[in-house]
Amino acid sequence: MNEIQEKIPRIGMVSLGCPKALTDSELILTQLSAEGYQTSKTFEGADLVIVNTCGFIDDAVRESLDTIGEALAENGKVIVTGCLGAKAGEGGGNLVRQMHPSVLAVTGPHATREVMDAVHANLPKPHDPFVDLVPNAFGVAGIKLTPRHYAYLKISEGCNHRCTFCIIPSMRGDLVSRPIGDVLKEAQALFEGGVKELLVISQDTSAYGVDVKYRTGFWNGKPVKTRLFELAQALGEMAQAHGAWVRLHYVYPYPSVDDILPLMASGLILPYLDVPFQHSHPDVLKRMKRPASGEKNMERLLRWRAACPDIVVRSTFIAGFPGETEAEFEHLLDFVREAQIDRAGCFAYSPVDGAAANELGGMLPADVREARRSRFMAVAEKVSTAKLQKRVGATMQILVDSAPGMGKKGGVGRSYADAPEIDGVVTLLPPEKISKTLRVGEFTKARIVAAQGHDLVAQPF
Repeated sequence: MNEIQEKIPRIGMVSLGCPKALTDSELILTQLSAEGYQTSKTFEGADLVIVNTCGFIDDAVRESLDTIGEALAENGKVIVTGCLGAKAGEGGGNLVRQMHPSVLAVTGPHATREVMDAVHANLPKPHDPFVDLVPNAFGVAGIKLTPRHYAYLKISEGCNHRCTFCIIPSMRGDLVSRPIGDVLKEAQALFEGGVKELLVISQDTSAYGVDVKYRTGFWNGKPVKTRLFELAQALGEMAQAHGAWVRLHYVYPYPSVDDILPLMASGLILPYLDVPFQHSHPDVLKRMKRPASGEKNMERLLRWRAACPDIVVRSTFIAGFPGETEAEFEHLLDFVREAQIDRAGCFAYSPVDGAAANELGGMLPADVREARRSRFMAVAEKVSTAKLQKRVGATMQILVDSAPGMGKKGGVGRSYADAPEIDGVVTLLPPEKISKTLRVGEFTKARIVAAQGHDLVAQPF
């Protein structure tokens, strides 16, 4: 048996970047496993390594190029895919090829077929794979790289916007919505496989179905429109049947989002919205070429909170965008205070090769950009910690992420207000009852007893 296993080709996989890139990696791993390849997260013992890259900002480019270099040094046989693979270098050639000419192949993002072709050319596939025995798989949903109790569900690729600071459309193309029947089939497989939290992602979740004019698809023999409201409703009903959560990410604040709020207020989907506001001042938003009438964002937030008082809003912002005046930046700080953004992240503007914003006048010195980012985070953290303090004394449902020894000494989890890896966590104290246990991937009721920075402390009962 050992002799047979030694002949099975082994492929190492490194996935960098955002959750959208992670789902690309999951598709590749699913296909590899279906064809009988062994896969791992390390270079050690691998016959070949695939590096899924990020190319959005300079730090991500450096990390990707460094990782490719490490893979080449440790393994020597490397296939590169992802956003950096679509990025041009000096003179118009491929950047990855220029920096690492010895890689076996380079593809752009969401290119499973091209990656598999490169794998087949350099490492012939084994015979007679036992597809049903693939570990960590969720049936038609395939392999997931997240912990088994939560998963990302990508509903579309690409983006129709042309924000001046962003190069994603040049790498991932225009919006292409997945058929709603396929999305719901994958969601069902995930819930049936034990997933307790489904995180809906895309480049622009609110625009789901725009490219196909919201055409009618079919799910379980019933017609359903390819549109966010119908998708959220169907996912919510499915999640409710499995005692699970649905969380929406990358939701642009179009007026149509108002229709989703009743689904949140009724408990069908989580009262949580990840909204990429980026700025508040109309002139800056205009220079950014942001969609969705950003000057009305305060009105929208007030409407959302009126419709669903429990809603938690997280967002990301850019400080020091070219031409940003001190008054415009102060406008942003006032917005964060008044809007009471629950969770806010901020980037100091960084020029990205190929972004239209590079041609704008008024580039600010790096120290000014960084100082504004620091000032923003000080205000945002003050708002966030004050809101967390108000939760002390409340009872909340917590999804357990870690519980060594069945949680007898406590554990770590998250409330509906906390998306994995980007928001805070809830530190769980040892349960009051000796008979009480905590299990990863299950919910527990807990009383919030303290707030510590971005996190909460709770007593399970």
